[in-house]
Amino acid sequence: IACGIMLEEFRDKIPDGLDTKVFTPAYLPQALPLDDPRKADITLGQLLCMTAGYWGEGQSPTGYTRGRPLPQPLKPVKGQDIRNLDESSLRVPLWCDPGAGYSYSSPSPHIASIVLRNVTGMELKDFIHQRLAEPQGWGPWDYCLHRGDFVMPHANGAGSTALHATDVTRFGYCLARDGKWRDRQLVPLEYLRKCQTWSPYNPHTPFSLQWEHNADGHVAGAPRDAFWKSGAGGFCLYVVPSLDLVIYKLGGKTGQYDPTLTRIPQPEPDTSRDDWQPFPGSAFQESSGAASLNRILETVCAAVRVE
Repeated sequence: IACGIMLEEFRDKIPDGLDTKVFTPAYLPQALPLDDPRKADITLGQLLCMTAGYWGEGQSPTGYTRGRPLPQPLKPVKGQDIRNLDESSLRVPLWCDPGAGYSYSSPSPHIASIVLRNVTGMELKDFIHQRLAEPQGWGPWDYCLHRGDFVMPHANGAGSTALHATDVTRFGYCLARDGKWRDRQLVPLEYLRKCQTWSPYNPHTPFSLQWEHNADGHVAGAPRDAFWKSGAGGFCLYVVPSLDLVIYKLGGKTGQYDPTLTRIPQPEPDTSRDDWQPFPGSAFQESSGAASLNRILETVCAAVRVE
């Protein structure tokens, strides 16, 4: 969303928008010289749709390509290093040519945030604070920049935000109302619409500009204009404009709420459920994280009555 605002405000600096090939001196001097000539063809839209070709993360990464019903298993590779976040993200290898497949890879959105810093001359947190947090009246918030004795010089564009749940829902409600907050258009409507449907930058999966969408109806019990963003530990923000509905599902472990990560005071957490585990799945009962996120969306949508 921050990149969508940037493209509207700074179109004179990045006139080709999402089609911009960003591995150039103007947009990503930090990436030069290129360690793979294919990276010269990566566009901003591909970075935001995770189709730039960057290797998926974790110990069991997968890649999706259009026409193949099952994901392709990939071998794990070295990913982001918080002590050298920009460089480590830029040097993650490609598993496919840009645009040829989708793999959930945190380096991609972080590289997009480097482009934002270079175009706007602002840190990501400051840009978001001015364009979204202040107009919407958020309380104290930050990125998790404090990692023990190390303070990250830049926010991770892939995540690690710390917001009040009420402020997350304010943000979601702004999106549900076509990017408007009171009488201000905070998020460009044209960009927001692109988050809700299939993207030319990602024909492989229903994931557009960092949002999963339901344009194909794969979540059968939810309207097709629903879109949502999930995160590590089971967090998820759902937006369903046709139902005037925003849902925020909290998740994660106690350590993800550690106030030393942000230096923002917060109440002592309840640790009584720290050892809880989901029930094992079976042939008769789903239990995967993706299934549970989809089921929450379906059950809440089913409960809504629109007069």
